[in-house]
Amino acid sequence: MAASELYTKYARVWIPDPEEVWKSAELLKDYKPGDKVLQLRLEEGKDLEYCLDTKTKELPPLRNPDILVGENDLTALSYLHEPAVLHNLKVRFIDSKLIYTYCGIVLVAINPYEQLPIYGEDIINAYSGQNMGDMDPHIFAVAEEAYKQMARDERNQSIIVSGESGAGKTVSAKYAMRYFATVSGSASEANVEEKVLASNPIMESIGNAKTTRNDNSSRFGKYIEIGFDKRYRIIGANMRTYLLEKSRVVFQAEEERNYHIFYQLCASAALPEFKTLRLGNANYFHYTKQGGSPVIDGVDDAKEMVNTRQACTLLGISDSYQMGIFRILAGILHLGNVEFASRDSDSCTVPPKHEPLTIFCDLMGVEYEEMAHWLCHRKLATATETYIKPISKLHAINARDALAKHIYANLFNWIVDHVNKALHATVKQHSFIGVLDIYGFETFEINSFEQFCINYANEKLQQQFNMHVFKLEQEEYMKEQIPWTLIDFYDNQPCINLIEAKMGVLDLLDEECKMPKGSDDSWAQKLYNTHLNKCALFEKPRLSNKAFIIKHFADKVEYQCEGFLEKNKDTVYEEQIKVLKSSKFKLLPELFQDEEKVLSPTSATPSGRVPLSRTAVKPAKARPGQASKEHKKTVGHQFRNSLHLLMETLNATTPHYVRCIKPNDFKFPFTFDEKRAVQQLRACGVLETIRISAAGFPSRWTYQEFFSRYRVLMKQRDVLGDRKQTCKNVLEKLIKDKDKYQFGKTKIFFRAGQVAYLEKIRADKLRAACIRIQKTIRGWLMRKKYMRMRKAAITIQRHVRGYQARCYAKFLRRTRAAITIQKFQRMYVVRKRYQCMRATTIALQALLRGYMVRNKYQMMLREHKTVIIQKHVRGWLARVHYRRTLKAIVYLQCCYRRMMAKRELKKLKIEARSVERYKKLHIGLENKIVQLQRKIDEQNKEYKSLLEKMSNLEITYSTETEKLRNDVERLRMSEEEAKNATNRVISLQEEIAKLRKELHQTQSEKKTIEEWADKYKHDTEQLVSELKEQNTLLKTEKEELNRRIHDQAREITESMERKLVEETKQLELDLNDERLRYQNLLNEFSRLEERYDDLKDEMNLMVSIPKPGHKRTDSTHSSNESEYTFSSEITEAEDLPVRMEEPSEKKAPLDMSLFLKLQKRVTELEQEKQSLQDELDRKEEQALRAKAKEEERPPIRGAELEYESLKRQELESENKKLKNELNELQKALTETRAPEVTAPGAPAYRVLLDQLTSVSEELEVRKEEVLILRSQLVSQKEAIQPKNTMTDATLLLEDVQKMKDKGEIAQAYIGLKETNRLLESQLQSQKKSHENELESLRGEIQSLKEENNRQQQLLAQNLQLPPEARIEASLQHEITRLTNENLDLMEQLEKQDKTVRKLKKQLKVFAKKIGELEVGQMENISPGQIIDEPIRPVNIPRKEKDFQGMLEYKKEDEQKLVKNLILELKPRGVAVNLIPGLPAYILFMCVRHADYLNDDQKVRSLLTSTINGIKKVLKKRGDDFETVSFWLSNTCRFLHCLKQYSGEEGFMKHNTPRQNEHCLTNFDLAEYRQVLSDLAIQIYQQLVRVLENILQPMIVSGMLEHETIQGVSGVKPTGLRKRTSSIADEGTYTLDSIIRQLNSFHSVMCQHGMDPELIKQVVKQMFYIIGAVTLNNLLLRKDMCSWSKGMQIRYNVSQLEEWLRDKNLMNSGAKETLEPLIQAAQLLQVKKKTDEDAEAICSMCNALTTAQIVKVLNLYTPVNEFEERVLVSFIRTIQVRLRDRKDSPQLLMDAKHIFPVTFPFNPSSLALETIQIPASLGLGFISRV
Repeated sequence: MAASELYTKYARVWIPDPEEVWKSAELLKDYKPGDKVLQLRLEEGKDLEYCLDTKTKELPPLRNPDILVGENDLTALSYLHEPAVLHNLKVRFIDSKLIYTYCGIVLVAINPYEQLPIYGEDIINAYSGQNMGDMDPHIFAVAEEAYKQMARDERNQSIIVSGESGAGKTVSAKYAMRYFATVSGSASEANVEEKVLASNPIMESIGNAKTTRNDNSSRFGKYIEIGFDKRYRIIGANMRTYLLEKSRVVFQAEEERNYHIFYQLCASAALPEFKTLRLGNANYFHYTKQGGSPVIDGVDDAKEMVNTRQACTLLGISDSYQMGIFRILAGILHLGNVEFASRDSDSCTVPPKHEPLTIFCDLMGVEYEEMAHWLCHRKLATATETYIKPISKLHAINARDALAKHIYANLFNWIVDHVNKALHATVKQHSFIGVLDIYGFETFEINSFEQFCINYANEKLQQQFNMHVFKLEQEEYMKEQIPWTLIDFYDNQPCINLIEAKMGVLDLLDEECKMPKGSDDSWAQKLYNTHLNKCALFEKPRLSNKAFIIKHFADKVEYQCEGFLEKNKDTVYEEQIKVLKSSKFKLLPELFQDEEKVLSPTSATPSGRVPLSRTAVKPAKARPGQASKEHKKTVGHQFRNSLHLLMETLNATTPHYVRCIKPNDFKFPFTFDEKRAVQQLRACGVLETIRISAAGFPSRWTYQEFFSRYRVLMKQRDVLGDRKQTCKNVLEKLIKDKDKYQFGKTKIFFRAGQVAYLEKIRADKLRAACIRIQKTIRGWLMRKKYMRMRKAAITIQRHVRGYQARCYAKFLRRTRAAITIQKFQRMYVVRKRYQCMRATTIALQALLRGYMVRNKYQMMLREHKTVIIQKHVRGWLARVHYRRTLKAIVYLQCCYRRMMAKRELKKLKIEARSVERYKKLHIGLENKIVQLQRKIDEQNKEYKSLLEKMSNLEITYSTETEKLRNDVERLRMSEEEAKNATNRVISLQEEIAKLRKELHQTQSEKKTIEEWADKYKHDTEQLVSELKEQNTLLKTEKEELNRRIHDQAREITESMERKLVEETKQLELDLNDERLRYQNLLNEFSRLEERYDDLKDEMNLMVSIPKPGHKRTDSTHSSNESEYTFSSEITEAEDLPVRMEEPSEKKAPLDMSLFLKLQKRVTELEQEKQSLQDELDRKEEQALRAKAKEEERPPIRGAELEYESLKRQELESENKKLKNELNELQKALTETRAPEVTAPGAPAYRVLLDQLTSVSEELEVRKEEVLILRSQLVSQKEAIQPKNTMTDATLLLEDVQKMKDKGEIAQAYIGLKETNRLLESQLQSQKKSHENELESLRGEIQSLKEENNRQQQLLAQNLQLPPEARIEASLQHEITRLTNENLDLMEQLEKQDKTVRKLKKQLKVFAKKIGELEVGQMENISPGQIIDEPIRPVNIPRKEKDFQGMLEYKKEDEQKLVKNLILELKPRGVAVNLIPGLPAYILFMCVRHADYLNDDQKVRSLLTSTINGIKKVLKKRGDDFETVSFWLSNTCRFLHCLKQYSGEEGFMKHNTPRQNEHCLTNFDLAEYRQVLSDLAIQIYQQLVRVLENILQPMIVSGMLEHETIQGVSGVKPTGLRKRTSSIADEGTYTLDSIIRQLNSFHSVMCQHGMDPELIKQVVKQMFYIIGAVTLNNLLLRKDMCSWSKGMQIRYNVSQLEEWLRDKNLMNSGAKETLEPLIQAAQLLQVKKKTDEDAEAICSMCNALTTAQIVKVLNLYTPVNEFEERVLVSFIRTIQVRLRDRKDSPQLLMDAKHIFPVTFPFNPSSLALETIQIPASLGLGFISRV
């Protein structure tokens, strides 16, 4: 089909646009050849006339169908051109938030400027092992492809990451290395992968800086080779660096920074170790403040410094070296602050004692004077002499900066060397993957030498890329046997020749650098003369003579010649370097030690690093024998050599390309600038790849894919059995031009646009079919609707007419009834009116008359009350007047009496004054008493009389005074009463006025009250009626409230029940989490244990290789070691005596728990001793019985009876002695203990007494056993005696008669004689052993007596000590005693073990001799005698009637038992032919027998060997499902047997009485049960891993890719990645394959007798793996997220559910694990448009996380044109609705998650005594007991 035929009406095209680069438009009418204008309509609705180019007549590019938009691979697009690529990238980036897209072999990565959750370890695991085209594009997919091809093709790989600064090159390279480190792991324990990743922060700190385009821009190129061994594990790495931007050290543009390490140092200046560096703020230093932007938002330089130092430490750079590096860096900063002062135009000087230079010299360890001198001078050498010349200030500043750059460059190289040493592989490297992180094509307003070198490198890389793409296309065509026609593609070799060929730009630059007076101008003129008008790729700017233009593959670039020569030379003065070399600081000379080494153009440094930034040192004088040009290798020359080396490396590897695109210049997240994107797409070669692909056959389909997609275009007769021929026939009909397609071996190749044409035909046919289907369905629907409406109309008419008739009849009846009602109603109204009027009249008369009577009554009542009030008021007024008069009279009397009293008082006062005078005179007389003593006698009488008078006067005076006082008081009171009376009168008058007022008020209130009473009565009646109504309402409300309370109570109960259920579920979840945590720890333990075993095997192997004759350690050693992990109670107790020796010697502080353990151990040992003694007696009895049965002579039986009686007598006597001695000892202890009952040592003595009483009780038991034995012997003797007289005699006579031959009789006699002797010797030895035991018991009694004495002495000593010392001393002594007893008991136990073994050996010898004698006797008997002779009962083997369910084996056969039953057992034969769990039953019966023998060593050894054997067989055949399932089943059965027969009540409920008799009697194996449970968990986890490995390859193919429902999902066009997958198709799996595998798993587990509950857990785990892997793959594959695929998934899930129903496993919880997958399939099928749809999705997808829902919606891709894409607004609505949902942000499910397993107790109904051991197991050495 011609291209012009596609330009029809409604076809969509792309037209150029200055803003959006390309804009979409739609044709309004068909295009016809010759038209000059296209009628178009833009998407915004604007019509446009698009003029075609008159010269080229080129039509605008067609737009791809919407179904192809958003494809993972750009080569899958039908129309391959620039607008299609740009639009596809934009849709994926903006709408779907997908940053990765394939473009053929290139991965295009767009920087999102946002952290995305797509780099976690779960994503790495999801991409690991997957084909590149099977998953969505990702950097991990490229890394996986490289890793897989390295392993498959045995060829080294390279990942080339390129792009602009800020496009994300470094991050992409970092993630690629992280992928290799995670997937491959390390071949040693040195954590090489961590070191590889740790090199990133170091290199970023010293090689990255902030630019205007990127906050973390790499200012150097690097190529990291990650080395792998033969097992493809990381063993090391090596790094090469390219073209470090040294000029950044001394100069930064606006808004840029120096290298990060300088700012990290300044931010950490306050640290103590950095005080000596004398650093400060970054704005203080000239080299860090020029950009004016010292801080990066969101970056903490101090924290980054910590990370850098940690990475240095991890890579082996010691702290001293780190501080040395920081000293040099700080010195560079201080060097930048050195200033110069001009003396004249040609010379300058450093200011004296200049602080920055002083600090620099101190840090560098150089002399200040020398450094200051050579910074301002230089040395010139001629042929005869040397001159020292001063330099100008400008030259000095340039020299200072050159020195700083040189130091930093050498330090950078030194760090790279040390990083390479740390990453160096210790073993031989087998292969490597290189990651090239190199600068992309650059063009700025001013382009200099750095941009020239960068673009030169990109030209070389683009050439290699073009050749590789061209080669892949050629290989694809040749593989498919398609005629290969040469494709014209852009070859940039001319541009490369212009740069690097002879007389090229670099050659002329080097030549100009050698000229004595070379300059940038002269070099520019040489360029013009050489290349201008001679090379089409070289141009000269119009307005400049100091610039040139080169046409690169991406764009034209104008380079400014200024600075090219200086940067190419990059010289530094040798004298300054010499000063630094003479430094006392050791690290500084190291940086310059290989300065003088001459490197060949193609050689590299020993570390593999290419010395691109090495600076040529300008010498003062050439050295003899050394050419000067060897000294002056320019930067350009070095860069060209290193680039050739890089290209050689890349050409020797398989390259993989990652092109990083910067979407905008403002670092806005998910913002796409079309102009910037197109520039970069053109520059990085993506469009060139598209062009090469489009030039041939870009669209490629397999025949099956083509048939599946375009089956709708075929008729039934066209479909043949051969798919290939069918596709050919159809294509020949659809596309007439055969040049538009080609048929390959496996694929059909289409020219550009043909797939779109086929899609158009397919869509048209589907549209026509849809229209026909719609027409038919709509007609059917309308007919159905019409019939339904007609039927409804008839029904409605019938009902309406009936209704109308009924209404008319009803009207007539109502009319008649109305007349009757009116008659009676009118009569009723008239009568009612008359009665109302009459009642009203009577009521009015009654009210009026009552009112008049009440008024008259009120008037009479008021008059009566008025009279009463007047009477009272007049009486009150008369009384008041009387009281007032009386009060006035009293007052006058008082006044008069007061006046008379005053007069009397005055007289009295006068008399009082005369008495006072007399007293004064008298006092004066008393003063003269001394002089007038002679007159005293004469006047004495007179004096006495005067005294009497005076006393009388005083008495009278006092009485009068008192009277006057009383009168005064009485007057005062009368005055107050008069005042009060006056006040009372006034108040009474006021009260009368008030009463009058109140009377008026009362009268008015009375009226109001009467009115209110009437109103109140009315209101009350109304209120009563209202209250009655409210009462009824309240009753209804009460009932309603009761009902609500009842409902609330029910709701509360239900909510409580729900909460209880939720809490129960939460507790179950917590339990499962805890169980899962424990089982994960167990899994980790088993992994470490396996790792330990592997390391031990490797060590043994390493030891055995140099010493062939060295004997290996016995295999039992490992079992013994592992035995210690199973720390049972027995082993713990046995270790205690040994552990207690040291504390007893050292007298450590007392531990009470240790004391209790010792006591417990003592009792256990005593019980063990007693059990051993009983066992020994039982063995002796069995041996004696065997001897009695074997011997037939009566004398032998008599000897046996005599021996038994003798033994009985000795035991009785010994028992008596022991009992007497023990009673004496107890009595003595009681007597000595009585006074000190409350003493501190009393508890210890009580313990001892308890032990003694227990011993005495045991002796009583022994006595009872002796009595029972005696009675049995007596009964046996009585039964044997008559038989001896009768039967034995007859037997002997018969024997004698039959043995007629004397020789036979003699031989029989000799044999019997020897037998008697043997028995006698045996009895004698037993007697001796009993005597020895009696002696030992006597010794024990003696020791107990001594101990009693010692205890008494200790008690006496303790009484003299203080209480605390008593306690400590008694307990210390008790510990010592118990320890000694413990040791003694151990010795006795060992002796008894030896005795038992000795007796067993003797019994074996005796049985062997008896057998030999029987054989000898049988040989001497003739055949005739055998026939006639009656069979002797002794010689017939007795049939066991009562089998005890135990198996006996010899100790030395234990390894043989483990080998035959575990190590060499084949599960398939056992599962098919024998009962399930047979090995477990056999092992348990062996354990039972060891328990029956009370042999703890045997139990422990058997259990340990069993566990180790199971581990060994699982380690050997751990990838075989049958083996793992078999041993999981048997381990669980063994565990259940240990529980069922443990004797614990909880496990004995379901046992039969016979099974309860078989319970273990001597040992508690609870700890071994825990060990077996842990082992079962490990086996279960291994089983899950095995079935996961088996199911993993099937899941994606069977659940997602295979079309279970044929024809539902249409196959979309696939790109190049799908056809270049790493692994060829190995046969596709289907859902039937998965179900068959599930059936196989289930049948195997059932055959092995696995517990049903355990089978359910395994099935649940399998279904979880299927669901998780399917969902994870769905979330990472855009091509699988469609409506039809959702239907396929739901059908597949329903098939799995059907399988569960068939196997009766629906209650296993397996279906619930598929819920996320089911909801994801539903999400693909539901409507996704309106808010109601969003609400439905949010409520439906409760098992999916928000991230998963959004991811599925973003990935949703229509397969057919009738489906619609999900709008971005709808996805945002979903995100808003799910914002409050608290779920995990993780995108993928954890497919490695293992549910915690439980082993519910499942007792067996099988009786142990019925189990038969088949001969096929080779267990003939085991005997049934």
